[in-house]
Amino acid sequence: MGPYAELTIDAEGDVDGASRDAVARLDVTDLLVFAHGWNSDRSTATRLYDRFFAPFPRLVGPGVRLGYVGVVWPSMRFSDEPIPDFDTPGVLAEPGHGSGLDPQTRRALGALWPGRAAELDRVAELLAQRPDSEGAFAEFGALVRELVGLDGVPAGAAAAGVPAMFSADVLEVCRVFTDGLAEAGGAAEEGDEGDGGDGGDGGGGQPSLSVGNGLRRLWKGGKEVLRQATYYEMKKRAGVVGERGLGPALVHVSRGRPELRVHLVGHSFGARAVSFALRAVPDGWGFVKSLTLLQGAFSHYAFADQLPHDKGRGGALRGLQRRVDGPVVACHSEHDSALKVFYPLASRMAGDSAGFAGFDARWGAIGHSGVQAVPGAPRLTLDAALRDGLPAGGCVSVDAASVVRRGGAPTGAHSDICHEELARLVVAAGRMWR
Repeated sequence: MGPYAELTIDAEGDVDGASRDAVARLDVTDLLVFAHGWNSDRSTATRLYDRFFAPFPRLVGPGVRLGYVGVVWPSMRFSDEPIPDFDTPGVLAEPGHGSGLDPQTRRALGALWPGRAAELDRVAELLAQRPDSEGAFAEFGALVRELVGLDGVPAGAAAAGVPAMFSADVLEVCRVFTDGLAEAGGAAEEGDEGDGGDGGDGGGGQPSLSVGNGLRRLWKGGKEVLRQATYYEMKKRAGVVGERGLGPALVHVSRGRPELRVHLVGHSFGARAVSFALRAVPDGWGFVKSLTLLQGAFSHYAFADQLPHDKGRGGALRGLQRRVDGPVVACHSEHDSALKVFYPLASRMAGDSAGFAGFDARWGAIGHSGVQAVPGAPRLTLDAALRDGLPAGGCVSVDAASVVRRGGAPTGAHSDICHEELARLVVAAGRMWR
């Protein structure tokens, strides 16, 4: 691998100046800038960068001096989410924790929500003990709302702009996420079969919510609610990191070196970070030559000028693909359970007419279904994209399911991104090929 620098950005979007200066000093023609996703501490992120960057030296042309930048931003890791190539499923999560929290995850939660040790200890206690009590679930819901700063939202209340998982009835939310976990292939909790005898199904295809008839099994969904609460924090943080940190840092570097070509790559919420960096790029500055989104964890309507379900509104990044002097490539895979199952559940908002548990395409992720509602955006298979090339500009969706396919519950293939085929796609997007 060629010259490498880390760009460190904190949760408020403040950039470490020394790391930014190190990026500016790289003696290269092209910068490949990669932002990790939600489930990466620094050591995991740097291992990811080493693995993903490895094929590039033999793929780029002789006129390209490629430098590598790993963006390091504060994320957190649930240790029961295996990362293909790095982890064996079940190794990181200590056996026997089930719906409870292993020590590694508990420490990560403490770093995410500092000063909340008492609340987190009680959450961990409830998840480990799985009390067969509606009151315990109510307490759990209140604690989660407090952790994410929504403690003023009462249980069962619809509030504009508040995700339904924090405002809807906590038992219903836990049931929805328990069902989602089953859909994603999550294993049954030891002892579940004893809670109600028939797995808690009330006979109509849905688990009964009555005490003593499957209530304990809903703590599996409770753990997913906590997981999604961390994603809620990471989603907000990724946008700040991109718009206030990464984007201005790259503009600063480009101002001193206008000939430098920059290629942005992001995984999961890191895809959100590199995309939101475009908000800080002035119109007419053409230094960003490509943007590649690997299993992006944000709306598939983000780049749309007009939302199909609300003609008066556009996506959060509407039209910003025009600030890329090259293509915006959105890789997606049907094997990504995190984006196929849980992202839509967590994205639905309280008070929506579709209802919390109803399917609605408006909540889809770009890493599951590609770019939507952007006219003229082609949809290609990975083989076709590598064989025939990519458009010179605009949005393009690439079905990467042929390689992004490995991974266990609950996230599926969400982190299965270290493939030479995807490196070749980045090279093609940036026109860096041999």
